[in-house]
Amino acid sequence: MADGDNMIIAVREQIADRLRSDIISGALAPNQKLTEEALAQRFGVSRGRIRDVLLELSKEGLLITRAHRGTMVNDIPAPDLQALMIKLRRQIEIFAIKRVIKDRPEGLFDQLQAAFQELTKRLREHDFAEVTKADIAFHRVILLAAGGEDLVNLWQPVILRMRMNYQRISTPEQAIAEHEAIIHAIQTGDAKAAIAAMEGNIR
Repeated sequence: MADGDNMIIAVREQIADRLRSDIISGALAPNQKLTEEALAQRFGVSRGRIRDVLLELSKEGLLITRAHRGTMVNDIPAPDLQALMIKLRRQIEIFAIKRVIKDRPEGLFDQLQAAFQELTKRLREHDFAEVTKADIAFHRVILLAAGGEDLVNLWQPVILRMRMNYQRISTPEQAIAEHEAIIHAIQTGDAKAAIAAMEGNIR
């Protein structure tokens, strides 16, 4: 791939990441309308570049496009739908954790440790948007190792919609301990403990 193509992808991902942070933090509120023109001006890029970003975030479930209304931030799920999403996420991640314990993918533990260190840092900084992204990144390591992009693409819209309504219900140290328990159970090959740790973390 040419350097110019790599630069285009890097800029697009930077814009997408900024908008994810804005949605997760509430800087962009549910049902807030987004326009290609305004975003192109904000980021100093073409409307075509913005169109690609909006499509990516729509696939992730963070944005929605409605006829005659345009593209807007997706609404927070209703409580019953939120409960269903939690169940779906648990099923997907339990499937993934069983598979990685069985297959022991090469490099998994180093990737998990790196993701865990970033999550720990963000938790102790009390940065809501960055904690959410780091938490997603930690779990994404397991999903990728278990089933590649196919499994991630099944899981990602569910977790991102859930994280739009994310509220920490434990202290940073409790959250850190929950993720340490997941890593330890995977390292020791204890599927029962891994499932229990994952279920305790997803709520």
